[in-house]
Amino acid sequence: MNVVVENTLERLEQVIFDQNGTKLVIVNNESDEAQSVTSEINRKNIHFYFCLDGSARFEFSPHYSREIQKQRNYFMYNPESDMPFTLRLAPGCRMVFLFIPLESLHKLFTHEPLHFLRGDNVNYKFYDERDIPSTLMITLTQLFNIQLSENARALYIQGKIFELLSLYFSEKKANTESCPFLNNEETVRKIKHAKEHILKHMDNPPGLKELARIAGLNEFQLKVGFKEIYGNTVFGYLLDHKLDYSRLQLDTGKYKVNEVATQIGYTNPSHYIAAFRKKFGITPKKYLMQLGH
Repeated sequence: MNVVVENTLERLEQVIFDQNGTKLVIVNNESDEAQSVTSEINRKNIHFYFCLDGSARFEFSPHYSREIQKQRNYFMYNPESDMPFTLRLAPGCRMVFLFIPLESLHKLFTHEPLHFLRGDNVNYKFYDERDIPSTLMITLTQLFNIQLSENARALYIQGKIFELLSLYFSEKKANTESCPFLNNEETVRKIKHAKEHILKHMDNPPGLKELARIAGLNEFQLKVGFKEIYGNTVFGYLLDHKLDYSRLQLDTGKYKVNEVATQIGYTNPSHYIAAFRKKFGITPKKYLMQLGH
């Protein structure tokens, strides 16, 4: 994909990796005005668009457009034809584009091919939209702060591409045989609603009984179903998310350790420090020092 900037805004987009058809691009609209880039969906490639901050609008024609919001991801594959589009970036929008040839992605999953790569599926277009999990957000954010020599940088970015793909495709599938009520789509929807609710209120989450009531489930359905879908208990999942989120906040260099602890609901910073050290093997203060903040 060739990204063509429609204006002269310096460093709006940057190709940081381009080898054997695989390309990684970071886009950062630091201006106070909307900016645009033109691009296309290449029929031979798998396309990932990650929006970290702000929002952007894909304009495929005068009559068809689609908006991507903060911390959302689009996955696109269209083997039928190339699709040119204009991407309108709102002020403050940060995005990461990853393009990889279908053949290259197929080689990475030879032991268990992805469903859209199997058989005749490769002849049909595929689209997916989802939230960017906090673990993936950390990896994406790191792409904007690379300070390495040229040789080390290329190797580092290639490793990050593999990391992005592994995190993206590692989403756990629910085991409906051991948890039969998950065959009910409405139950799954309610469990996902519970997950979204605790993340939205992570600084002051409801208890399990109240969360089950909000989701319209009983506690057993919520506990067992949540563990099957997300691979963790409700509050184990929440803790992981809070700590990953706090790490992202520290990465910005805008907040002190105590401020970040308060943001995610810790009234005692020492408890936050202990939890952070247990998960990441380093205290928040030393982590900030490593970043040079």
